[in-house]
Amino acid sequence: MSFSAQLRKEAAYIYDAIFQHPFVVGIKEGKVPKEALIHYVSQDYEYLTAFVRIYGAALTKCSTRDEMEVFNNGISIVLHSEVHPHNNFCKVAGIRYEDMKHQPLAPTANHYISHMMTVAHTGTLGEIIAVLLPCPWTYVEIGERIAGEVNLTPDHPFYEWISFYTNGEMKETTKWFCDKLDELAEKASAEERRRMKEHFIKSCELEYLFWDMAYKQEQWPLSQTIVHS
Repeated sequence: MSFSAQLRKEAAYIYDAIFQHPFVVGIKEGKVPKEALIHYVSQDYEYLTAFVRIYGAALTKCSTRDEMEVFNNGISIVLHSEVHPHNNFCKVAGIRYEDMKHQPLAPTANHYISHMMTVAHTGTLGEIIAVLLPCPWTYVEIGERIAGEVNLTPDHPFYEWISFYTNGEMKETTKWFCDKLDELAEKASAEERRRMKEHFIKSCELEYLFWDMAYKQEQWPLSQTIVHS
């Protein structure tokens, strides 16, 4: 069993929890509360901005131009392509995407970004891939599972979102990450592989918590009590 396949097997319980989360089930059924969609987009905008920075950090640790090209293309996908699923959520919620930018980070989003940024600045390329991988991998599997369970037609409220995460581009990115992680794991020490696994599992947990954060519109618990002088 490859290293990435082993990680996926060990994280199966988290993936299953994500598939069963009411936000994800709501995407399948075309029924997600407006407030949850709004909170998701406002937080994911900041999360993906951090993703671009982490891709930049990964570029500095690449050993070949082929590796650099993948991360460079990834930056372009995040900046220019991932706005489409965001726009789909905004359209359903009846709000403008431009109004969702630069919102304060909720605790879970803040923690997830800090987790990834720490690994980006202190870890190896293998560790960076491990900490990033759950994001595209869980989304591709969510999209594929929903597409396999519903009769997906353009009149589905989340047709664009589901289609984006089942397209070839996202699958290819995930496969490249898995293959590269397997390659790097073969050369890594036992301690580095342990860190890769730890980063991966934690990111999987935080993927679940990100959905939960958006669904519950999580905020800092005392943010409304601050008195400004």
